[in-house]
Amino acid sequence: MAALKAFWNSPVGPKTTHFWGPVANFSFVVAGLVDTQKPPEMISGNMTAVMCVYSGLFMRFAWMVQPRNYLLLACHTSNESVQLYQLSRWAKAQG
Repeated sequence: MAALKAFWNSPVGPKTTHFWGPVANFSFVVAGLVDTQKPPEMISGNMTAVMCVYSGLFMRFAWMVQPRNYLLLACHTSNESVQLYQLSRWAKAQG
Protein backbone atom coordinates (compact mmCIF):
# COMPACT_ATOMS: atom_id res chain seq x y z
CA MET A 1 0.00 0.00 0.00
CA ALA A 2 2.86 2.38 0.78
CA ALA A 3 4.39 1.82 -2.65
CA LEU A 4 1.08 2.64 -4.34
CA LYS A 5 0.72 5.80 -2.25
CA ALA A 6 4.30 6.82 -3.08
CA PHE A 7 3.64 6.29 -6.81
CA TRP A 8 0.32 8.17 -6.61
CA ASN A 9 2.01 11.20 -5.06
CA SER A 10 5.29 11.06 -7.01
CA PRO A 11 6.33 13.86 -9.43
CA VAL A 12 5.65 11.51 -12.36
CA GLY A 13 2.57 9.80 -10.93
CA PRO A 14 -0.99 9.72 -12.24
CA LYS A 15 -1.79 13.12 -10.75
CA THR A 16 0.54 14.78 -13.28
CA THR A 17 0.88 15.36 -17.00
CA HIS A 18 4.21 13.49 -16.77
CA PHE A 19 2.06 10.37 -16.53
CA TRP A 20 -0.97 11.06 -18.73
CA GLY A 21 0.97 12.60 -21.61
CA PRO A 22 2.94 9.41 -22.31
CA VAL A 23 -0.13 7.25 -21.75
CA ALA A 24 -1.96 9.23 -24.44
CA ASN A 25 1.08 9.14 -26.74
CA PHE A 26 1.06 5.34 -26.71
CA SER A 27 -1.88 5.71 -29.13
CA PHE A 28 0.73 6.62 -31.78
CA VAL A 29 2.43 3.29 -31.14
CA VAL A 30 -0.85 1.39 -31.37
CA ALA A 31 -1.80 3.20 -34.59
CA GLY A 32 1.61 2.43 -36.08
CA LEU A 33 1.30 -1.23 -35.19
CA VAL A 34 -2.17 -1.39 -36.76
CA ASP A 35 -0.78 0.27 -39.89
CA THR A 36 1.80 -2.51 -40.32
CA GLN A 37 -1.09 -4.66 -41.57
CA LYS A 38 -1.91 -2.22 -44.35
CA PRO A 39 -0.20 -2.18 -47.76
CA PRO A 40 2.94 -0.02 -47.95
CA GLU A 41 1.41 2.05 -50.73
CA MET A 42 -0.85 3.64 -48.11
CA ILE A 43 2.10 4.92 -46.03
CA SER A 44 2.86 8.61 -46.20
CA GLY A 45 6.64 8.93 -46.32
CA ASN A 46 6.51 12.58 -45.25
CA MET A 47 4.28 11.96 -42.23
CA THR A 48 6.24 8.90 -41.16
CA ALA A 49 9.50 10.86 -41.36
CA VAL A 50 7.95 13.65 -39.28
CA MET A 51 6.85 11.11 -36.67
CA CYS A 52 10.44 9.77 -36.53
CA VAL A 53 11.84 13.26 -35.92
CA TYR A 54 9.09 14.01 -33.37
CA SER A 55 9.78 10.89 -31.36
CA GLY A 56 13.53 11.39 -31.59
CA LEU A 57 13.23 14.89 -30.15
CA PHE A 58 10.91 13.81 -27.39
CA MET A 59 13.15 10.88 -26.45
CA ARG A 60 15.85 13.44 -25.72
CA PHE A 61 13.40 15.65 -23.85
CA ALA A 62 12.22 12.71 -21.71
CA TRP A 63 15.83 11.94 -20.82
CA MET A 64 16.79 15.54 -20.01
CA VAL A 65 13.69 16.72 -18.11
CA GLN A 66 13.77 16.61 -14.32
CA PRO A 67 12.44 14.38 -12.92
CA ARG A 68 13.52 12.03 -15.69
CA ASN A 69 10.42 10.66 -17.42
CA TYR A 70 11.03 7.00 -18.20
CA LEU A 71 7.44 6.40 -19.28
CA LEU A 72 7.71 9.14 -21.91
CA LEU A 73 11.08 7.75 -23.00
CA ALA A 74 9.60 4.25 -23.39
CA CYS A 75 6.64 5.63 -25.32
CA HIS A 76 8.74 7.52 -27.84
CA THR A 77 11.34 4.75 -28.15
CA SER A 78 8.50 2.38 -29.05
CA ASN A 79 7.04 4.88 -31.51
CA GLU A 80 10.46 5.51 -33.09
CA SER A 81 10.87 1.76 -33.65
CA VAL A 82 7.43 1.37 -35.23
CA GLN A 83 7.82 4.47 -37.41
CA LEU A 84 11.29 3.44 -38.62
CA TYR A 85 9.85 0.07 -39.59
CA GLN A 86 7.03 1.82 -41.46
CA LEU A 87 9.54 4.14 -43.16
CA SER A 88 11.55 1.11 -44.32
CA ARG A 89 8.37 -0.47 -45.73
CA TRP A 90 7.57 2.78 -47.55
CA ALA A 91 11.11 3.06 -48.96
CA LYS A 92 11.06 -0.53 -50.22
CA ALA A 93 7.70 0.10 -51.91
CA GLN A 94 9.12 3.17 -53.64
CA GLY A 95 11.82 1.03 -55.20
